[in-house]
Amino acid sequence: MSKVPQITLMFWVVKILATTVGETGGDALSMSLNLGYAISSLILLAFFAVTLTAQMASERYHAIVYWLVVVATTTVGTTTSDYLDRTVGLGYVKSSIMLFCGVLLVLFIWHRVAGKVRFEDIATRKEELFYWLTILVSNTLGTALGDFVATSVGLGFDGGALIFSGLIAIVAATRFWSKRIPASVLFWAAYILTRPLGATLGDTLTKPHSEGGLALDRITSSLTIAAVMAVGIVYMSIRKERRSTPSGQTLLD
Repeated sequence: MSKVPQITLMFWVVKILATTVGETGGDALSMSLNLGYAISSLILLAFFAVTLTAQMASERYHAIVYWLVVVATTTVGTTTSDYLDRTVGLGYVKSSIMLFCGVLLVLFIWHRVAGKVRFEDIATRKEELFYWLTILVSNTLGTALGDFVATSVGLGFDGGALIFSGLIAIVAATRFWSKRIPASVLFWAAYILTRPLGATLGDTLTKPHSEGGLALDRITSSLTIAAVMAVGIVYMSIRKERRSTPSGQTLLD
């Protein structure tokens, strides 16, 4: 039994919300609460370990657990990337290249070990480990990539959001109009791109006016986005139950 959700339009909406709350939530911990990147990363790594353990221990897909792991990867990705960029001093270019190579390496090893890189029907523990490792590294990459485009390239956070939205639209169009590129390649390309999109959207909301942001409170923004995300998860769960209910019966039968 697959332990990942079906890939629908709402899946991508919730994923973008998760990446956005990962940016605002990670910054809230490291900046607003003044814990710093290193301590925040350790705290969020512990959160990731707890949620991943719950996900791996379950025998079927649980929406709340699954999306908690996703949020954990986006928040720890934010603080870890900022630690590499700013504290260690790698900068956005070096860290983006390093993390991009890391994503490719994980996918390469996954293909060599399992024979195929999947994005749905993830049922074995081996595939699930590679699945979450790919997500963790790609979500860390996304923060660095978003900051690189917005800051180093000089497009600003809103400009970066438009760029990544356009790239995701191209991937989506390719999925519908071309059958030559494997679906798994397009899925992971879109999955990776949603992270810098969420990072630039989150920064657009919370960065000060002098940096091109709206200067909204990070904690309030995180809670608001998380609430909207929860509504999306409930909606997906209800739709899934309705599709699986036999004809002629109701969910109360």
